[in-house]
Amino acid sequence: MTTYRPGGTRIIAYGVAVVILVVAFAIGAALPENIVFTGSQIGTLVVIYLGIVVGLHGIARSHVRASDAGLEIRNGYRTHAIAWSEIRGISMPPGAPWPTLLHGDDERIMLFALQRSDGPRTAKAVDELVRRIR
Repeated sequence: MTTYRPGGTRIIAYGVAVVILVVAFAIGAALPENIVFTGSQIGTLVVIYLGIVVGLHGIARSHVRASDAGLEIRNGYRTHAIAWSEIRGISMPPGAPWPTLLHGDDERIMLFALQRSDGPRTAKAVDELVRRIR
């Protein structure tokens, strides 16, 4: 079983989450003492931050897992399991940010875990997946 995960995208997603938290605390510490946040304001900021983190984590946790049975594709919080016999093709045209898998009756699934920004690593992964299609 081979698992492909985004490279730089994961680092950026988790890095942004940390930077947002550090900046929020730095701004809070730099505010004058006469400015005080209420409990509901702090709660709102925490909920917004957690929403951002959930979105970023969804991006970072994406993967494509190839086994003898087929592909398991996790894009964010949704997982697809597709047998090799159902896959009609994988394409990554010039300029596309990630490859597209075609299966079934013209259904398409984006492979978010394989980012063009990862360069040759993604090209190699797409080539390996295309070779496995029966």
